Amino acid sequence: MKALRFNQTGDLNHLEFVEFTKPTLNDDEVLVQIKAARLNRNDLSNVMGRLPYTTTPRTPGRDYAGIVVEGPSELIGLEVWGSGKENGFIKDGSHAEFMKIHRNAVSPKPQSLTFPQAGNCGTPYITAWHALQSCAVSQGTSIAVIGANGAVGNAAMELALQRQAQVLGLARGNAHLESMQARGAQADSFDGEQALQDLPKTIRKHFPKGPDVIFDTTGLFLTASIASIGQFGRVAVIVAPGDGQVSISVRDLYRNGASIVGVNSLLYSAQDCAGVLTQLASDFEAGLIKPPRNIVEHELSRAKDVYMSLQKGLSGMHVFIPHHG
Repeated sequence: MKALRFNQTGDLNHLEFVEFTKPTLNDDEVLVQIKAARLNRNDLSNVMGRLPYTTTPRTPGRDYAGIVVEGPSELIGLEVWGSGKENGFIKDGSHAEFMKIHRNAVSPKPQSLTFPQAGNCGTPYITAWHALQSCAVSQGTSIAVIGANGAVGNAAMELALQRQAQVLGLARGNAHLESMQARGAQADSFDGEQALQDLPKTIRKHFPKGPDVIFDTTGLFLTASIASIGQFGRVAVIVAPGDGQVSISVRDLYRNGASIVGVNSLLYSAQDCAGVLTQLASDFEAGLIKPPRNIVEHELSRAKDVYMSLQKGLSGMHVFIPHHG
């Protein structure tokens, strides 16, 4: 089979698209023919050696959608999707033609989603789901999502709307405002350095007392979020800028009874992710959650080039499509 491989970390030039041995299965595993696999920023961090748990040699890739082609007869032909903290880090991942997974990580793909749509969902939806769970987002909760046009932000908006929360999507520039409003959310924009000062005013224009939850998917607005949150509010964070050091007003935090909630999707195993995705599948099938849009598809053979583009600032949602011989 063809697979993307790296034998050491620290440089994207270590990535190679090679002929590699197709996985052999243990009794508790199934073989998935990969139809689409998302490229995440932590896949890039993985290859660059920024994460302490990576083992080499390795095939990267956390998220996937595909078809079970080997394993128990009752699972053969099943369309599946998945993610997990192991994938691409301590076991070979999805940036290959085939990938083996444990039977307890099998989650049937929603038939309403194409393979590229389903393959793009893993990490963004797992992250957003845990953020909303940790922040107790439910019917009537007011939530502002910063970076709502990104993959995680989009997933958070969809899940919050499905829970009948009051949702404000905040995106850089005005290009995405109309589409967010069409989905039932309030929408507003921020731009440039001035956004750090203007964020409290922008948010309180929609939620005068401050929202119950602010989900900063960008890692840039923790300090401004603390100044914007309502009483007993929660600020969810998933990434930090630069060296990870941020100056905040602890006084503002405790006087407001607010809290900061850290969310790390790499804490959740493939089995954990399968449980979440299986729950979400019925909502996708029922049309309660809209599928991701504007996904860019790339041939798996070009994966190294796309990794390099991501390192240089490529944005958007990207999946690799293997061409099985």
